[in-house]
Amino acid sequence: MIDGFLRLHLTTNTGAAFSLFQNSGPLIGIIAIGVVVMIFVVLGDASKRIEAVALGMVLGGAVGNLLDRVFRGNGFLDGAVVDWIDWWWIPTFNVADAAITSGVALLLIATFIRR
Repeated sequence: MIDGFLRLHLTTNTGAAFSLFQNSGPLIGIIAIGVVVMIFVVLGDASKRIEAVALGMVLGGAVGNLLDRVFRGNGFLDGAVVDWIDWWWIPTFNVADAAITSGVALLLIATFIRR
């Protein structure tokens, strides 16, 4: 804990990023499964290392959050994702969220580098 900057705070999220779409776990889980399948298809066409790393980060984050939904609920994909990193003004998140966000940012950078 760093006063006023970083706090480790355990919380759960049944929705998407920034607690949007609360209690929509099954829908979010199905979308995550689609994203995972799509990344596996696209990963073979990644022509640069930066693209492969970025897709791997998004894939790892999606699988991590999907596993929370599978194993932390009572029904089909209705589990809550565990969030625990709380920076001053940023909503609480986890390592999987950070990987997804960083991977998407890296994909955008790769797109601009390619052009």
